[in-house]
Amino acid sequence: MSAGPSGVPGIVVVKCGGSGAVDVDRLCEDVAELTSAGRNVVLVHGGSAEMSRLAEQLGVRLRHLTAPDGVVTRYTDAATLDVLTLALSGRVKPSLVAALDRHDVRAVGLTGLDAGLLRARRKKAVRAVVDGRVTIIRDDRSGRITEVNTRLLLDLLATGVVPVVSPPAIAEDGEPVNTNADRAAAAIAGALRARTLVFLTGAPGVLTDPADPASVLDTYTVPAAGRPVPEWVTGGMTVKLVAAREALLAGVPEVWIADGGAAHPLKATSGDGPGTRLTLSGPQQATSPSP
Repeated sequence: MSAGPSGVPGIVVVKCGGSGAVDVDRLCEDVAELTSAGRNVVLVHGGSAEMSRLAEQLGVRLRHLTAPDGVVTRYTDAATLDVLTLALSGRVKPSLVAALDRHDVRAVGLTGLDAGLLRARRKKAVRAVVDGRVTIIRDDRSGRITEVNTRLLLDLLATGVVPVVSPPAIAEDGEPVNTNADRAAAAIAGALRARTLVFLTGAPGVLTDPADPASVLDTYTVPAAGRPVPEWVTGGMTVKLVAAREALLAGVPEVWIADGGAAHPLKATSGDGPGTRLTLSGPQQATSPSP
C-alpha cells in the first residue's frame, strides 16, 4: 500500500459532485468500507444544485464562463461568492458530515479558509467567449490554488478522521475567493501524494456522446500539454479533464471519473463499477477516445 507524506497510507481523495446526482448514502457507505479497510479518505465537495436553490431564494443570478479552450467555469461576483459560501458551508457540508456519522465515520467539515487550508492566487482577468467574441472579465472573484495545508489534513487523517473540504480559498490579500472544487481536489490529491483521486459526477464516466450513457469510455488519455478538452466534451466535464491532468502531472497514479449515482460509486477504482480511468499522454501525442 502506497503512503503519502509522513507515512500516511493509502490516501484516497474523492470529489463529490455538486449537481445533486450523487447518492450521498451510498457514497458514505463506500467511504466507511474504505476507512474500515485502513484507507485514508479526504472528501472534497461542490454544491451547484444547492447553490441554485439558494440563489433563487435570494434573487441572485448565477452565471458561467466559457474559456476560449472550451473549459466551463462559474462566474463569481461578490453576490455569487456569498451564495457559494452559505450553500456549501451551511447546507451541503453539514449534510455530508451527518451522513458519514450515520455510517460510523468520524468526519470534520472544513473550508479552504480554515487554518489557511487552501491558499489561492486571485485571477486578475479571465478570458471568456461572450456572444462569439473573446472578452476580458475583470470582476471575477475566483483564484487558482497555490498551497495546501497538508499538515492539517494529515493530522486529521492520522486520528482516523475524514476531512470534508470545500471552497472558498484564501487569496494573497486575505480575502476569500472561489476556487473550482474539481481543481481543489486535484491540488489536494497532489499535495498529499494520494494514491487515488475519484471525481464523482452525474455520468457513468467520460462519454463520447453526452446523450448516450452507453458511450462511456473505460480509459481516456489527456495530453500532458496543449488543449486539454476535445470539442465533443462539454459542460462540467470540461473542468474535470483539466483537473485530472493537473493531478496526473502532480504524480497521482490513479485518477477516475465515476458515476456518483451508482450502487457503489467508489467501486470503479477496483473495476467493479462504472467509470473511466484517466491516463496522461506525452506532449507530442494527440488526445483521442479509446474504447
